[in-house]
Amino acid sequence: MFICPICQSSLHLSERRYSCINRHSFDIAKEGYVNLLPVQHKNSKAPGDNPQMMQARRQFLDSGAYQPLSDQVNQLMGTLPVQRVLDLGCGEGYYTGRLEQCLSQLKKPQLNSRDLEITGIDIAKNAVRISAKRYPNINFAVASAYQLPLEAAYFDAILRIYAPSLNTELQRVIKPAGYLLTVTPGPRHLIEMKQAVYQEVKLHQDAIKIEEGFSHQQRQQLSYELDTTAGQLLDQLLQMVPLAWKFTGDSRQQFVHNTPKVTIDFLIDVYQRNTLTS
Repeated sequence: MFICPICQSSLHLSERRYSCINRHSFDIAKEGYVNLLPVQHKNSKAPGDNPQMMQARRQFLDSGAYQPLSDQVNQLMGTLPVQRVLDLGCGEGYYTGRLEQCLSQLKKPQLNSRDLEITGIDIAKNAVRISAKRYPNINFAVASAYQLPLEAAYFDAILRIYAPSLNTELQRVIKPAGYLLTVTPGPRHLIEMKQAVYQEVKLHQDAIKIEEGFSHQQRQQLSYELDTTAGQLLDQLLQMVPLAWKFTGDSRQQFVHNTPKVTIDFLIDVYQRNTLTS
């Protein structure tokens, strides 16, 4: 599955080390992941979210606040003929872990457990370390979504929740007629936050994005109100979103204390990889 991020040759596993024909090697960390992000591919010393943001997101997701999204993604993925799935930008592995558990149960009658292969990649090493330790049945790697160290035409499906990516790389690693499942914000997603910081609120666009090399198959919208009166839920959510930078210390505290609910609005789109025709 993995290829060398330096020379793009196939990587072969021996004991706890991946190596290629050109003698580039990458050790498997004690937590079970492999770091395939060379220094020259980094845009900073520690790319990705910082530990405080990761901890806030982990606590928020573990609360079940976004479980309806995870459930709907899993239900959709379970209807597709998939065995090898890549979670692009997996973070701490919340969605990846629940997807693996769901597909393992759904596909047990058709597949041996070893035939189901779930892989998660993220540019943030700390996030991948947490993921690998928590979900030992999943392959995890530190890697760039713009230079995927993965074999061509390997995956039946890719899950992309908010993660940036390079379309040509998606086309390369998905099998012909394979699937791309994306999650993006719906028009009214977190509108209460926007109303707190902008005089004129602009809704998220809901036009179906054109993904070159793919045909759009279906869309589902998931909308609900999230009760934010429990604990530090809203404060944790603020640490996960770019809008947090628009708040001052006082306005943030006021917003957290005076906002009993926020609107959650997601768009889930399924694309299918085009096959070449003569």
